[in-house]
Amino acid sequence: KWLCSEEGMPQLNPKYWISQIFWLVAIFATLYLILSKLILPRISAGLETRKSKILNDLDEAKQFKIESEKKIKEYEKILNDAKNQSKIIVSESRKKINHDIKEKKDQLEKEIENELNKAEDNIKKLKKNSIQNINLISIEISSEIVKNVTNGEVNKSNVSAIVEDISKKQMSKYL
Repeated sequence: KWLCSEEGMPQLNPKYWISQIFWLVAIFATLYLILSKLILPRISAGLETRKSKILNDLDEAKQFKIESEKKIKEYEKILNDAKNQSKIIVSESRKKINHDIKEKKDQLEKEIENELNKAEDNIKKLKKNSIQNINLISIEISSEIVKNVTNGEVNKSNVSAIVEDISKKQMSKYL
């Protein structure tokens, strides 16, 4: 009867303390061995794997950051080069267009000047021809008027000389 009510709680009985200490040490030693040899190495290995994975991921992230910064710099350089190239192309195109416009303008001015010269020549010819035609018409009309007024034949050479003399005097004003 070791669990008598008179004796009290067995844990507090000094008679059982040695066996309790033995079992306490045996259980805790077994737990310690199981934890230290089986469970804790697995946990440590998992933590180490996780730590190395995190460090590798951080290193990769740094590499990607460095590469992305390089790519951004390359992109900016390419973009600036393209802008400069486009400015050069626009400038050259503008120069070429201005040059072409100037050539066309000069050519058009020459053509206009040639046309004006031709028109002036035509006007001079028309004036000359019109003077001769006016003289012929004047001679005809004057001859008819003198013939009708005098009721006789008129000397056309006399009328012609008079009309030519008057037209020369009058034409000097218009030429």
